[in-house]
Amino acid sequence: MTFKRFLGIAVLVCVACTTALTQGTDPLVGTWKLNPEKSKGPYKSGTSVFEADADGVKGTVDLAAADGTAYHWTFAAKYDGKDNPVTGNNPFGDTIALTRVNPNTVKIRAKRGGKETVTQTIVVAADGKTRTTTSKGKDDKGKPINGMSFYEKQ
Repeated sequence: MTFKRFLGIAVLVCVACTTALTQGTDPLVGTWKLNPEKSKGPYKSGTSVFEADADGVKGTVDLAAADGTAYHWTFAAKYDGKDNPVTGNNPFGDTIALTRVNPNTVKIRAKRGGKETVTQTIVVAADGKTRTTTSKGKDDKGKPINGMSFYEKQ
């Protein structure tokens, strides 16, 4: 094997490995804990767990509202903007659709009965240690939502 051929194969292998590693890293993946002191909204505690799942994520969310209401829901969704079912008592809706805006930003559209209720934007900080979720729309009781939740990676 000539040196040129060997070098060409080595470069191709490096590019393929780098691409695979880059695509496999989703900054949203992990366990996130709500910091209510830095948040603006009705929740006094919460945890979100996101796991990598093919071209998207599986999510498990637990929130406790200031009035004592507990929420727990799960979902699996790709970043393709298509509606996916939510299991549990999500205060925002019974389906969600995820769209990746850039490597650190995800848009979520929640719907109840086919009607959009809440739009959320999740932004993971460049260092991957914190994230914010801004929410706008209406909750399951028709009350306006305009909040920001601040999370820290565990």
